Amino acid sequence: MPKIGYSAKIEDKECAKAMGKELRISPKDSAEVCRAIKDMNLGKAKEFLELVINKEKPVPYRKHGKKLAHKKGSGYGSGRYPVKAARAILDVLDNAEANASYKGMDSERLKITHASAKKGIVIPGFKPRAFGRATASNRQTTNVEIILEEAI
Repeated sequence: MPKIGYSAKIEDKECAKAMGKELRISPKDSAEVCRAIKDMNLGKAKEFLELVINKEKPVPYRKHGKKLAHKKGSGYGSGRYPVKAARAILDVLDNAEANASYKGMDSERLKITHASAKKGIVIPGFKPRAFGRATASNRQTTNVEIILEEAI
């Protein structure tokens, strides 16, 4: 099993962390969602993710946006509604909020200082084909990290 740690080092400030390991969501979609919610307040980020899940507000795709349709209101041009990734990241965000309340932090002043998504392990699989052959059918996983701090 690979050892997974946080990519951001925040030692001098009090913070709340949460990590989702080996989530079965797209690494590209989750990276774009994390980029969109970084530096948002907690309430605003949760509201944004709920709008994405309801397909009312798109996530702007900056890096992985080739050959994507433009969405009105994305603020960038190309965008999508990654519902599965938004649900999984919302769960990790709720865990981070619970960790912050356990530490006694004010939930109204929490801000997302670090949100990242990295590729996880690949779950191998195959599809049987004709004439005794097989085609690889692997599943991607994603590791999501979220760090919250109190805004001043």
